[in-house]
Amino acid sequence: MRIGVPRETGAGERRVALAPESAARLVKSGVEVVVEQGAGASANFPDELYARAGATLVDRATAWSAGVVVKVQRPSAEEARHLSSGALLISLMPTATSADLLEQLAAAGVSVLGLERVPRITRAQSMDILSSQATIAGYKAVLIGAAEMGKILPMLTTAAGNIPPARAFVLGAGVAGLMAIATARRLGAVVSGFDIRAAAREQVLSLGATFVGPEPTADAEAAGGYARAQTEEEQKKTMDAMAAHLKDQDLVVTTAQIPGRPAPRLITTAMVETMRSGSVIVDLAAETGGNCELTRAGETVVHHGVAVIGAVNLPSSVPHHASLMFSKNVLTLLQHLIKDGAITLNLEDEITGPMCLAHGGSVRA
Repeated sequence: MRIGVPRETGAGERRVALAPESAARLVKSGVEVVVEQGAGASANFPDELYARAGATLVDRATAWSAGVVVKVQRPSAEEARHLSSGALLISLMPTATSADLLEQLAAAGVSVLGLERVPRITRAQSMDILSSQATIAGYKAVLIGAAEMGKILPMLTTAAGNIPPARAFVLGAGVAGLMAIATARRLGAVVSGFDIRAAAREQVLSLGATFVGPEPTADAEAAGGYARAQTEEEQKKTMDAMAAHLKDQDLVVTTAQIPGRPAPRLITTAMVETMRSGSVIVDLAAETGGNCELTRAGETVVHHGVAVIGAVNLPSSVPHHASLMFSKNVLTLLQHLIKDGAITLNLEDEITGPMCLAHGGSVRA
């Protein structure tokens, strides 16, 4: 069996799907790994590390001709044409924007596993790409916000006077939100957080942050541990609490998202206008519409002196460790799929079945 690792060509994408350490594990188990030359360079994995791991460095066409191809981002239509009939593609594959590509892959006889569809069950935790990459995003969001602010985060007592700590507020206490809270706390900010899920309240408090907003309800958690959409009454209570709290915040990180739906709108323009000039909002939900009304994906909008940063693909801005974590997730998935030296796609399996988006000539999304 041969696994191919092509170089990522998407704009701004610096990660690689398989790091040398994971490649070495596969090679040791008897799997042939072929890596396109330069595939790991942007993540600080030079070709010699792959060669030392036992992988074979190849040209682009050879990497794409493997029976199993692993990528970070979905392929372009042109790249997809290089996949052989019967091949398996493993990559991120957002179904809302990939219908035409999935039809093309299915028609070519290619099977597809979408990495964002790893089920949130105990057995699959070590394969959960979304969680591992959200950890990186939450960390980097605070650094970006801190760099944009005209203040420092920690309290200082100096001969030039005392500087009070900055105030940071994190909306959404999932993986990214909890990492943002922890990072802001480490940097010395006074941190508060909010989430509609009851379990998240305890996690916010356990990190030393203050919980803000209405008391979470026990049924606010949907399948897979994600937050469900709020009712109109619940949303009004949340918005009122946010409006009262935001005006005193220096840094706001928003992370609230609902799988398969636009991000919930939590911060209105009117709320932004009550914030102090020089405050910063980093919106991690920018790619699904944004939690702030002013968010523009990939842009920084300044309104009434408040910078609203539409953060996109933050894991790629920390490519080395993001790739190591992504790669470990992929390795664990491959180890789950490989039986007797070959890939086995059991669509009845509780992990493989939900991930499979195309197989046997048909789209299953």
